[in-house]
Amino acid sequence: MVRRPTVYDVAERAGVSIATVSFTFRQPHRVKPSTKENVLTAAKELGYVPSGNARGLARGRTGALGIYSYDYYSLGARPDDGDAVGADGAGGPAGDASNADLRLFPVYVDEVQRGVALECRRRGYTLIVSGGSQANSETAFADIAGQVDGLAMFPRSVSDHVLERISKMIPVVEFSERPHSDTVSGVTCDNAGGMRRLTEHLISTHGFEDLQFVGPARIFPDALARYEGFQSQLRSSGLKELREPLVADEGKPGWSEKVADTLLAQESLPAALVCAQDEIALGIMGELAARGISVPGQIAVTGFDGIAAGLISRPPLTTIRQPMELMGRTAVGILLDRFEHPETPARSQELPVQLIVRESCGCLTA
Repeated sequence: MVRRPTVYDVAERAGVSIATVSFTFRQPHRVKPSTKENVLTAAKELGYVPSGNARGLARGRTGALGIYSYDYYSLGARPDDGDAVGADGAGGPAGDASNADLRLFPVYVDEVQRGVALECRRRGYTLIVSGGSQANSETAFADIAGQVDGLAMFPRSVSDHVLERISKMIPVVEFSERPHSDTVSGVTCDNAGGMRRLTEHLISTHGFEDLQFVGPARIFPDALARYEGFQSQLRSSGLKELREPLVADEGKPGWSEKVADTLLAQESLPAALVCAQDEIALGIMGELAARGISVPGQIAVTGFDGIAAGLISRPPLTTIRQPMELMGRTAVGILLDRFEHPETPARSQELPVQLIVRESCGCLTA
């Protein structure tokens, strides 16, 4: 085997110090563009690849952060619920893409992960991406934790006792959650405030008074906050919640049909369905269209999250957009702050959201 080129070889060819070469790969924002281009050209000519392990030995760190997610193809079960099922609830091997509604991709997880990746790159960190089904989540989570300086994760990807144990070893940030303890940080958005704005739009702009909320069967803190925001705005507007919330068990087969059945079994349709997630809103809109129910002609439908699928749906979906890329970038900042200052307690950061008005609520876009 040929000798692997080193940082010294790159520095010599580029005519710079080894520190400049190191900054080019670890903290590129600190290097002048012309110098950075010179170093990268030299590295490419030599076939040089920086060693994260070597940097870690020298600096007492790995030089890598991790992000861990549940498997979207096996969403039907919680980490401690036993065997996984497919994304539409049908049984079968986890990871079977035939069970996924690919119209919904990219989703919230993808956009947050992109923010993490961009910020890691800006700060000169390697990003390790991992995930697992419910059956192997503990092993997979522990494995990535042993390779990184800090770990970002999506809510309820692993059981609480595993999360607690790992968070005592390295900094951990959980998206869409407030800290469980003084060891787990959280990055959230203004779920309640966003839902209040959306509900107020339906009431003030469209004059709707009969609104029905649709929430997920698996209750997360962000979904609860959105429901509380919905109720709060109704009270502020002098209205009552006239109908019981509908439950969309989107991890089970035929969930959208069941919601539509329940909806149409009522004496009349509500003026609007206020859905806790875009995925729920899009699934219901598709089922209503199949039954000849016009959105927004006969009923308005709104979502929450701001995933790309809502923009290209017919009609385009009115929603609240989370700052998903910023959430990822913020998580990286929290992880590195806690890595540098391990004595500091876990913290939560709440980010603002944006009302996106499209056609599904009855508004017309230019």
